[in-house]
Amino acid sequence: MNVERWLKSAANRLQKAGIGTEQLDSLILLEDELGKDRAWLLAHTDYALQGSALQSLNKKVVRRAKHEPLAYIRGFTEFYGRKFIVDKAVLEPRPESETMIDILKDLIKHQAPVAEHRILDVGTGSEALAITAKLEMPEVEVVATDIDPRCLRIAESNARYHQAEIEFIQADLLLFSHRSVRKKQLLMGNLPYVPDGWTINKAAMKEPKQAIFGGPDGLDVYRWLFEQLIDSEMAIDVVLTESMPPQHKKLAQ
Repeated sequence: MNVERWLKSAANRLQKAGIGTEQLDSLILLEDELGKDRAWLLAHTDYALQGSALQSLNKKVVRRAKHEPLAYIRGFTEFYGRKFIVDKAVLEPRPESETMIDILKDLIKHQAPVAEHRILDVGTGSEALAITAKLEMPEVEVVATDIDPRCLRIAESNARYHQAEIEFIQADLLLFSHRSVRKKQLLMGNLPYVPDGWTINKAAMKEPKQAIFGGPDGLDVYRWLFEQLIDSEMAIDVVLTESMPPQHKKLAQ
C-alpha cells in the first residue's frame, strides 16, 4: 500500500468513527511513523508502506478510531511551541492554558525584578505550565507539586528534556513543609473544574477523570486549595486559575 492509498483508507476509517479531524490526524500519524514532513509525504504519494511501519500505522489508526487522544498515541503534545511528553496518567495540556503563561509573564514584568519571584504550580500534571514559565523566565524560581507519583515521573522527564531547573514535590496541592521566602510568590494551577455529570467529548473521556471533574459545581478542588492557603498563612501575591465563566463569581468569593 502506498502513501496515497493509506491516507485515504485511514481518513475514511476515522471519519466513520466520528473523528472530525480525520485527514489531519492521518497525516500526523504518518509523519511521526516515517519521520518525514508533510511536504515530503504529499510529494511522494506513491511511496510504499510495508512491514512493521504499516502494521504500526494501522494499530495507531485503530486506537484513534476508538477516540484515544492523539497525544497519547504519539506520546507527546505541543504547548507554547514546545514538545511535552504525555501519557494516560496526565491530562493533555490545552492550548487555551497558554493564556495563563501570557498573564504570568505580564504580571512579573510589571512587578519586582524577575529574579525576585517564586512560582508555585499546584497539580502540575505533565508540568507544561511550570516548565514553560521557567523557560520563558529563567531567573524565576519554580516549584511544582502533584499528589500522583506517575504524574511527577512524566513531569521530571519533561524537565530533563527541556533542561529546566524545577523543584518537584509530591504533595496534595500545598500540603508540604514550607520555608520562609522573601520573594513575591505567584500560585498557578489548572485544576479540575468541570462539574460532575457534564458531557465531555469522547477523547476527553479517555483522560484521567480526576484531572477533569471537580465535584457537583466543579469547584471542590479549588475550595480545598483555598482552605490550604488560609491555613498555611502563605504569603501569596497572585493566584492564577482556570475555570468556566459561570464559576468566576464563586471563585472570587
